[in-house]
Amino acid sequence: MSSSSPLLEKLVSELSKLPGIGRKSAMRLSFYFLKQSKSEVEELARTLIEVKEKVRECEICFNFTESSPCSICLSKRRNRSIICVVEEPTDLMAIERSGEYKGLYHVIGGVISPLDGISPEDLHIKELFERLDSVEEVIIATNPSIEGETTTLYLQREMKQRNIKVSRIARGIPMGSALEHADQVTLVRAFEGRVEL
Repeated sequence: MSSSSPLLEKLVSELSKLPGIGRKSAMRLSFYFLKQSKSEVEELARTLIEVKEKVRECEICFNFTESSPCSICLSKRRNRSIICVVEEPTDLMAIERSGEYKGLYHVIGGVISPLDGISPEDLHIKELFERLDSVEEVIIATNPSIEGETTTLYLQREMKQRNIKVSRIARGIPMGSALEHADQVTLVRAFEGRVEL
């Protein structure tokens, strides 16, 4: 990009800091904003500031919310005997979009990763254990990574000591994909999670 506009260069630089946005995408977004009306860009800026000022973590499940406790934790329609443990609020939102799960959630805020210096004490795991009085089952829905598996094993061990039923969401071959493109771990998990027809 030409350095004829230091402000435009600064915008590209700031947008490049967003997760999943490289320099090319940041340039496309910058040019998109330039083509929008001033009122549309101002509305986006106001919304960003409002989100930063008003959205916070739920005091119970640690999902993002404007009022704490969040609407999921307060809902009388939810099955309060089941808690689904997820890494981040984005995982919770993905599960909610399915419309299938009707229990409660707990966002632990990451995964155990000794190499990165992240231990169970750095996550919202202690708060999860404090919620288990009337819970019959904990569903673990961490990502299928080494750190996700480490976190799952830790939670599984701790739940067993508390006599809580622990389950893991099924993993395997996604709909619409070909077996030849699946990695070895995905195939192993698919066979482990097979069901009788």
